[in-house]
Amino acid sequence: MKTFLGICSPLATKLLLSATICAFSVLNINAQSKVYFTKDISQEGLVKIYKALGKKAKGKNVAVKISTGEPGGHNFLDYNLIEPLVKEVKGTIVECTTAYGGRRSTAAEHMKVAEEHGFTKIAKVDIMDSEGDTILNINGGKHLQGKNYVGSHFLNYDFTVVLSHFKGHTMAGFGGALKNISIGIGSHNGKMWIHSAGKTLNRFGRAQQNDFLESMAEAAKSIVDHSKGNIIYISVANKLSIDCDCDSHPHDPELADIGILASLDPVALDQACVDMVYNSPDPGKVHLIERIESRNGVHTLEAAEELGIGSRKYTIIDIDK
Repeated sequence: MKTFLGICSPLATKLLLSATICAFSVLNINAQSKVYFTKDISQEGLVKIYKALGKKAKGKNVAVKISTGEPGGHNFLDYNLIEPLVKEVKGTIVECTTAYGGRRSTAAEHMKVAEEHGFTKIAKVDIMDSEGDTILNINGGKHLQGKNYVGSHFLNYDFTVVLSHFKGHTMAGFGGALKNISIGIGSHNGKMWIHSAGKTLNRFGRAQQNDFLESMAEAAKSIVDHSKGNIIYISVANKLSIDCDCDSHPHDPELADIGILASLDPVALDQACVDMVYNSPDPGKVHLIERIESRNGVHTLEAAEELGIGSRKYTIIDIDK
């Protein structure tokens, strides 16, 4: 467990008022970096951890951002697992088309995949860039020229539940909340924009690795800023393959399931997921750790923290106790 504590003066002459203010500051900082955890990977566990966050999804239109999974893959979140949570928040499952080849590269085919994978059975599904994209401004960063291209329908939603499957990723090292709101909410063009670190909208270019990771952080900041607090983050750390759900032939998981984590801070949440992989007693963790380290995956967290999206320091709250 990691805890972020403020530093109060140890001087005996410190006034009680100052000490009270300092203590309040500590609590306030911790409140922004709480990560809730349960080992219970179940329908009940998902709803319980959502309620533990203490921030109810509100508004007429609630988006639940997941990955529908590439055809052929088998590690993406099961629709049966997430159904009660989606219904609890009265949500619409949202996705965007991919920038690479495959059946999810067009809105029509992507919708068919969502149906085949069971998601249309439990809720309405919206491929958000089916009618193009829109630009969100980025405050800060150095690669994306202050612009993030997202599915135009994203603007229709009042609240977003970011429901991520935490796992490895062949390019980013790992995929969690930050990837789900950056690459995931990026339109077809937006994904190419991020992968090329702001160089092109019309081809899938590969930027320098750290530039790509920093670009993901920049795109994530635009989502966080646009949401104005009307967003929460839940990550399911199961089926922990080294490969992403966007892979049609992912490697089988070699690390035991960990649990469900949730936070109002996506940086703290992703950091906690990474730390739990490193701290797992399962020797199979070496494969996912190698994937993260070989891609310098934690640099996304460093960049996101530098942009002010959140903190890598956090407190774990075990809701099973």
